[in-house]
Amino acid sequence: MAGHLLVSCLVAQGVTHAFGVPGESFLAVLDGFHAHGDSIRFIVNRQEGGAAFMADAHARITGRPGICFVTRGPGATNASIGVHNAFQDSTPMVLFIGDVGSDFRDREAFQEVDYGSFFGPSTKGFAKRVERIDDASRIPEYVARAFSTAMNGRPGPVVLVLPEDMLRSMTTAKPLPRVEAVQPWSDPGALRTLRELLLESKRPFVIAGGSGWTPQAAQALQRFAENWQLPVGNAFRFQDTFDNHHALYAGDVGIAINPKLAQRVKDSDLVIAIGPRLGEMTTSGYTLLEAPRPKQKLVHIHASAEELNRVYQADLAINAGMSAAARSLEVLTAPPELPWQTWTDAAHADYLANLQPQPLPGLPPAAPRGAVDMAAVVALLQQHLPHDAAITNGAGNFASWVHRFFRYHGLVKGHKTQLAPTSGAMGYGVPAGIAANLVSGRIAFTIAGDGDFLMNGQELATASQHGGKSIIVLLNNGMFGTIRMHQEREYPTNVSGTALRNPDFCALARAYGYAAERVTATDQFEAALLRALKADTGTLIEVPLDPEIITTRGTLSGITKAALGK
Repeated sequence: MAGHLLVSCLVAQGVTHAFGVPGESFLAVLDGFHAHGDSIRFIVNRQEGGAAFMADAHARITGRPGICFVTRGPGATNASIGVHNAFQDSTPMVLFIGDVGSDFRDREAFQEVDYGSFFGPSTKGFAKRVERIDDASRIPEYVARAFSTAMNGRPGPVVLVLPEDMLRSMTTAKPLPRVEAVQPWSDPGALRTLRELLLESKRPFVIAGGSGWTPQAAQALQRFAENWQLPVGNAFRFQDTFDNHHALYAGDVGIAINPKLAQRVKDSDLVIAIGPRLGEMTTSGYTLLEAPRPKQKLVHIHASAEELNRVYQADLAINAGMSAAARSLEVLTAPPELPWQTWTDAAHADYLANLQPQPLPGLPPAAPRGAVDMAAVVALLQQHLPHDAAITNGAGNFASWVHRFFRYHGLVKGHKTQLAPTSGAMGYGVPAGIAANLVSGRIAFTIAGDGDFLMNGQELATASQHGGKSIIVLLNNGMFGTIRMHQEREYPTNVSGTALRNPDFCALARAYGYAAERVTATDQFEAALLRALKADTGTLIEVPLDPEIITTRGTLSGITKAALGK
């Protein structure tokens, strides 16, 4: 049966986990999962958005496409948040949608949607490719092409539509062999030009990030940086691309960037961007590098030829996958002496200085009794979480605490350690942490906000059902903090639509099968974290946070005062 063949094709591609919410439109596939239960697990989620986020996290952990199954109409549209996230984050994914039967098509049948229009490449933000399988004998062809498309060039999501009657049909087709990503290689002439640009430079800077990195590629990148003594910053929410503990690390180039690092990028005379697409967040709204022609000389290395020179006109554009690029760069011969050692040392010194929290304007230097010092909390996380822990978050100001103060070990040490949405999707962290634990067995730590948590908190039920667990620190300030911050900047004192009345988060977590406790003082946190690390189940630690503490650098009233003074 076609549904069984489809699952066999996934097994042939090395898939061990698929995520989704069941629907009557793909019952034949569910029967296939039952038949192949010794080779592949179907993880039943509680909402399709959570399933798609879990598939995204699976892809980041494994480097292979994450798999998500949903039913037609509402199922597919719920999953679209994960597809958009995978597109903007360049994460390989295949979304399978059970569809109406072929005999009902184009009549606006129950829950029918035109998926080519909804997800298609013409949307410029959803899927790389959308295809419908009408002939069961061609399932192996479509699945292999979906994996190839998802992994090659700029990785991203592919959508395959599965008519219900097709999945029930009989076929003798067999799975095709496992597909591997094709690696575009650097042009030797371009590498010579890159070396010449480096030799002419006085203040070079590397921005590393994007997808497609392996531990071996990260190690080669580190050797390149060491050979040339280059300061390296990581692109927005790709902070594990280069080891944060290395003496050449300069910090993360993203939201809430260290002001000194932002100025350093502007002052550099040569920016070498290896992997990132240089989006709005990494470039601070296209100001660190001015579009379309930066003031700095720009070398842009990317796996997709279509991405090169799309936003930024580079002085040198190199079409190469990350493994190929890093291996080419590590053998690029450096001269005995380099003129920028002081520049490089200062970049790392600025990073180390930024790890030290400063007193927040309007608050006393010492935190008031009973308050939680979040910088100290992150220091405890650094001390007690294992080096290979997966750190996940969704979107919100709460994430800035780990972004600024946590030092990611990264791929160079063998593991993907940061799972975070560059698309700014709320609700990503909770399902991502659960998926990371289910797939890898590693400790998964999630930092969440009160608004962020309730976007996909229901997936704690998924963790309990399937034996997954995570440690969640939930910062509760009773509002959509990021939006409130912007609101105070634009419409000071006019609070509208950002206040939240929250449930008892600890009681809610316990109802789902997690352990839970509330920490109201800094000196309570370490013991709570150690209990969570030893627990047999996942744990939620709720931390009430004063709404005044809106960022790692400022207070809400400080933002309001500045806005009123304009």
